Amino acid sequence: MLAKILVVDDEEHMLKLFEKILTKQGHKIRTAASVTEAIGLLEEEAFDLMFSDLVMPDLGGMDLLKEVKTRYPDVPFIVITAYGSIGSAVEAMKTGAFDYLTKPFRKDDILLAVDKALKYCKLHNEIKRLREELKGKEGVKKIIGKSKAMQDVLKLVARVADSQATVLIQGESGTGKELIARLIHDLSSRRDKPFIAVDCGVFPEHLLQSELFGHVKGAFTGAVKDKKGLFIAADKGTLFLDEIGTISQAMQLNLLRVLQEKEVRPVGGIASIEGDVRVVAATNIDLEQAMNEGKFRRDLYYRLAVVTVDLPTLRERRSDIAALAYHFMQKYAMIYDRKLSDITPGAMRAIMENPWPGNVRELENVMERAVLLSAGQLIDEASLPLPIRQTMSHKTKRLEPFKNPIRTAGRNAERKAILKALKETSGNKTRTAKILGISRSSLYNKISKLGIGESVAVHGLKFEIGKNSTKA
Repeated sequence: MLAKILVVDDEEHMLKLFEKILTKQGHKIRTAASVTEAIGLLEEEAFDLMFSDLVMPDLGGMDLLKEVKTRYPDVPFIVITAYGSIGSAVEAMKTGAFDYLTKPFRKDDILLAVDKALKYCKLHNEIKRLREELKGKEGVKKIIGKSKAMQDVLKLVARVADSQATVLIQGESGTGKELIARLIHDLSSRRDKPFIAVDCGVFPEHLLQSELFGHVKGAFTGAVKDKKGLFIAADKGTLFLDEIGTISQAMQLNLLRVLQEKEVRPVGGIASIEGDVRVVAATNIDLEQAMNEGKFRRDLYYRLAVVTVDLPTLRERRSDIAALAYHFMQKYAMIYDRKLSDITPGAMRAIMENPWPGNVRELENVMERAVLLSAGQLIDEASLPLPIRQTMSHKTKRLEPFKNPIRTAGRNAERKAILKALKETSGNKTRTAKILGISRSSLYNKISKLGIGESVAVHGLKFEIGKNSTKA
């Protein structure tokens, strides 16, 4: 992915460094030595990505960041900061910066930051495209998923929706089984007839039988009048039986007869009633194992599973997480009348890294909470539940043992180079900076950051780091 990138820094060598590294990668680079110059370029041209130092002589990088996030909110903004100013970088992230680089950094650090930002842009643009594509559509508009796993599911649903075959939807809790069942109904010729959903797991056996098949007056205590069951209520339409794996052996046999004979007999009745109902069932338990254990009838399974739809977990379709998060943000922002425009990069990274054992339902609940708790127009990390923030924190800690040796090696090499240059110039800071190819102010920052100290001994002489003169 090639991009047009603006780099803002008051140090000329830093601008040349970025230009050299990124131009070689094929990117188009523009540079600015001040915030004022950068704003002028932004008014004339559109950029895909920005880098900016936080400390500059006219206006600071934070001023530029606020201006960019107000006028060009979709442009990722990466701040450049000295080692001793990490607090400023964190504040910038809270304001909306995408990431930060700490001086000194390597070529690979720049390239990695660009790669992450451009991937974020691609994802963000895809989400915007999805929003437009999903507007005005019925049925399918409720299904968010461009991952291969979900696309395979949707293709299968499209093929079998307008048939009479019973469908068994399998998947963990929270994967959207009822949503797929509704989609099957909406894409079928039964779309204008009733869609009735019943959770088989919440009813005791005798109540479930009455609920599904109906009863006649006097069939049991409390049956004071005839009741039409859901099978008949769903005539010419679709009956969705959720948690089918929880029903008793007796109910399984009754359901098998209904599917075979296409008629129901109300509880306490003697006459059967014909019905034209398309059955879609769902389960979050392993029916193969239940059959092997004798808990679920094989003949019923084969009647229900003429077509099986296996829904992927959210961890198996991670590329859909961001789109789902934005979808739920918009949904609940509308419900609660909140003016929310985006999710901060930090919050999105935490969302993307979470394992989501509760699948889409858990993500939806988290986003509803985030909408309610957000303080401004952005959903940030503070809006997310603590366990999700901790997931990101733990991942960072796991990576630290791998990062620290690399950083330490880089600092040690830089420290040796500075000490060698100081030795050659007898402590003259101007000449030392010239040898190293950096500005004098950068040299002061590096000496402070690397802990070289207030003075350095060379050939028995003690040179004061903050001065150009030497003292014996």
